[in-house]
Amino acid sequence: MENQDINEESINNQEENKTQNPATSEDNVTGTPSAEELLAEEKDRYIRLYAEFENYKKRTAKEKMEFFQYANQDMMVSMLGVLDDFERALKEIAKNGNPADLQGVELIYQKFKNKLGEKGLKTMEVKAGDSFNVDFHEAITQIPAPSEDLKGKIVDVIETGYTLNDKVIRFAKVVTGN
Repeated sequence: MENQDINEESINNQEENKTQNPATSEDNVTGTPSAEELLAEEKDRYIRLYAEFENYKKRTAKEKMEFFQYANQDMMVSMLGVLDDFERALKEIAKNGNPADLQGVELIYQKFKNKLGEKGLKTMEVKAGDSFNVDFHEAITQIPAPSEDLKGKIVDVIETGYTLNDKVIRFAKVVTGN
């Protein structure tokens, strides 16, 4: 009987050891990662950090280009008044003035306009009969449409609009028909 009791105890001990061994081996796997797992984790962190840095470089380069592109916007806006004055002067000289004076002022006007155009300034082409677009036009007033086809459209252009590198810096002031 004693042998039987000893055998049963040894069997029970072996079963306890078997149940404890998988638990301890699982603890080892989840508790301390292997060198390969650590390497993969660090490699993943490195790749993500590198991608984030590349995105940062692209974003700052784009912001820098936009800054240089629109840095002279304030100067361009202030020059629009001078450009408008030239256009008014040309109209008045054409009505009452000497053709030689008109030619001289027109030459200066074209040169000034070309220099501003080289820096990215463009005139918006707006004429009577065009559709009204809030992205490019500012409605000063509405009048009864002279004809049925001008309802909701531009009847007259009061002030020319301008863009700087495809960005509106002054909306075209227009009269619309209703």
